Amino acid sequence: MANITYVTSESVTEGHPDKICDQISDAILDSLFAQDPYSRVAVETLVTTGSVHVAGEVTTRGFADVQEIARRVLREIGYTDPAFGIDCEDAGVWISIHGQSPDISLGVSREGAGDQGMMYGFACTETPELMPLPIMIAHKLTRRLAEVRKKGIVQEIGPDGKSQVSIEYHDGVPKRISAVVIAQQHKKGISEDELKKEILQKVIEPVCGRLMDDKTTVHINATGAFVIGGPEGDTGVTGRKIIADTYGGVGRHGGGAFSGKDPTKVDRSGAYAARYVAKNVVAAGLADRCEVQLSYAIGVAQPTSVNVDTFGTNKLPENVIVELVKKHFKLTPRWIIEHLNLRRPIYRKAAAYGHFGREDSDFTWEKTDFAETLRLEAGLTKPLKAEAKTIY
Repeated sequence: MANITYVTSESVTEGHPDKICDQISDAILDSLFAQDPYSRVAVETLVTTGSVHVAGEVTTRGFADVQEIARRVLREIGYTDPAFGIDCEDAGVWISIHGQSPDISLGVSREGAGDQGMMYGFACTETPELMPLPIMIAHKLTRRLAEVRKKGIVQEIGPDGKSQVSIEYHDGVPKRISAVVIAQQHKKGISEDELKKEILQKVIEPVCGRLMDDKTTVHINATGAFVIGGPEGDTGVTGRKIIADTYGGVGRHGGGAFSGKDPTKVDRSGAYAARYVAKNVVAAGLADRCEVQLSYAIGVAQPTSVNVDTFGTNKLPENVIVELVKKHFKLTPRWIIEHLNLRRPIYRKAAAYGHFGREDSDFTWEKTDFAETLRLEAGLTKPLKAEAKTIY
């Protein structure tokens, strides 16, 4: 008899309060990088009813019009109607930004890490993107919620929304969706029954398709209404969706958020590098699942540790994989930034729907350009492309 387990992951739309904050913070970073690629940025955003608060540390030769950026992000998300909790034209925007600490700057200038900490990267053969299946389905659902709103396919719905997906695994292999949960903001007075029908037919079924069966549980706006949403319904803060940003609770997390931070902050660049390493290990066929942990000390270039966990799926000893990783991936902050070309205005689009598993040439950490080298040095004859072990 198969060992049956369940894994659940969630995603939120770009209009979720926390994601508004991530996007404003990263839009500020992008604006500064477009002018000065050596800008040092650590910006946090908070939104609540009718207001946006931006604070942090910035050292740059550029200039960011934070008022304009915040309003533009709100507008592009779709917050143009006060009925949805905040209006891009009328919101108050408060700003408190000062220069970066010279103590931190000194260490970074010497090519060291911008902070201490640990970062994790993960990859597996469950999907063609080499990502866990639950988070990929959850993101596809929230992307679809945004699409049907923006295209008018479903009327009278707002920017705020969430998805949650539970996948049933048999002996570690994903087999079916056991439950889907959707929360979608909408205007007052619309038919709840009609909305649920439309979301089922136009969002859930097109995305989940054959992964669902007659036993799949579906909850749509389970409380009966979701009128008060956005920053009016819930205060948002940068960096509160770090699990949705990464692997959906599969694997571990070092705790550091990404958005609003330039890549001298290893919370961001180290996590991107760890994903890059893990994905190449799996793409090379060295393992079916791979988690990479990196750790750094502030002001020190070399990582203080490099660890690889393949959960028993490795095709050669893990210590050999670690040595291959150390040989081919230098993993100093400078190497990561230069090799992955991270001093570019590419970050706002990463701030919603996950930083990993994306088909975008700007997301250089998704490349598998070391996979062939790793495979050949490991002496493996298995085809380069990892075979996805899923029904997806």
